Amino acid sequence: MSQSHGHRSRLYLATGLLAASGLALVACAPPGGGGTADSGGSAAPTLDGAPTCGEEDVVLDMYIETGFPLPKELADEFTDQYPNVTFDIREDQFAVITQNAPRVLQDSPPDLMRLPQMSELASSGLLLNLDPYAEAFGWTDWPASQLEQLRVDDEGRRGDGPLYAMGLNFSMTGVFYNKELAEQIGMTEPPATLEEFDGYLAAARDAGLTPIAQFNGGATGGLLFPLQLLMASYGETAPINDWIFQKEGATIDTPDNLEAAEHLQGWVEEGFFADDVNSMDYSQMMSRFIGGESVFIFSGDWESGNLDTQMPDNAGFFVMPPLEEGGAIGAMSAPLTYGISANAENPDCAAFFLNWVATDETARTITVEVGGSHPMGPADAFMPEVAEGSVTAETLAAGTTINDADGAMDFIANATGAIYAQSWTPNVQRLVAGEQDAAGLLSAVQTDYEAEVGQ
Repeated sequence: MSQSHGHRSRLYLATGLLAASGLALVACAPPGGGGTADSGGSAAPTLDGAPTCGEEDVVLDMYIETGFPLPKELADEFTDQYPNVTFDIREDQFAVITQNAPRVLQDSPPDLMRLPQMSELASSGLLLNLDPYAEAFGWTDWPASQLEQLRVDDEGRRGDGPLYAMGLNFSMTGVFYNKELAEQIGMTEPPATLEEFDGYLAAARDAGLTPIAQFNGGATGGLLFPLQLLMASYGETAPINDWIFQKEGATIDTPDNLEAAEHLQGWVEEGFFADDVNSMDYSQMMSRFIGGESVFIFSGDWESGNLDTQMPDNAGFFVMPPLEEGGAIGAMSAPLTYGISANAENPDCAAFFLNWVATDETARTITVEVGGSHPMGPADAFMPEVAEGSVTAETLAAGTTINDADGAMDFIANATGAIYAQSWTPNVQRLVAGEQDAAGLLSAVQTDYEAEVGQ
């Protein structure tokens, strides 16, 4: 790890992948015009040459999620390289951002904003169409899968249409484990099959250890992490993405997903989760895991740098194993999404910053060392060296494996603006409480989904 960045805080929150409700408002155009409005979306800027931040003083208004050091670290480095640009950074809990996103984007529009579920925000004209910047900076030459989740068509469906956001990195979820505790239950390497993983969970419980500390309290349904990973073990990831992207006729209530939900319900009934899972928040989960109070957690690679610091040589990572050895695998993998308000005061400079994050060598190093995640950008772009055997090295390698297997999925909480807070979370909490079963969980969520998307 470089000396220049080794001091940086590495604590992240799982809400980097979470999303909740967004409200549709009247479309707005950027002040001063100069763009052409897309059907159902915002105006697209008309560019005159390559966008820059210029030489005059610029203050970029940035609205970010509390607990994520990466945006601030990148902003500080950007100011070091471009002293005429400073940042006015506002922070809020992600739940606050998701609740207030439409109003903030209209009434006090930031140049850069951490985005919740973006379909409604884009189709309501609150986000700037970034296609002209994609052409100007060459983002169109990047692997298409990096940007697919950030596109929204004129009907509010994701996966196609104009580009309305960019990622500060490309995160992925999986299973972290405590190596010392794992050795106590006979696990010396990651399990090759789901059955083998089940065996280790049972061995941990029988040894008096907490197999899994998982957040699932309050407004955060953290059991969606293992649920969606189990879905990837039981079936293909493409239909899950179709559902998230609101493809016509898509459903989450499938035979494969039912088996996955039943497997999760079995883990609950077998006592594999901490007794207080329904009151545990994310910070408690991380504190317990780092303190050696659980063998496993389900989280994302944004924790890699933190765990390399807090648990040196004692934390490992693996993707959810398949049903059969060598079978198909998948993982939730999504950009840490940022957008530019349709009413942003400095859209060109904001876009220049997003391009710099993906292409500057120092910025990419910060993304890896602080974020523990793969940077966005060209396939052959610079990658910093990471310590062999570190958690960061393992998560980066796992990301490559998932990409090679075409197993990346967006997060099932991102299917609509309200599905996470109003359907997924209460239903997985009821599953833990014994008030819901696997079939009822999927049926209830699909019913709520159809009501939202108008199917």
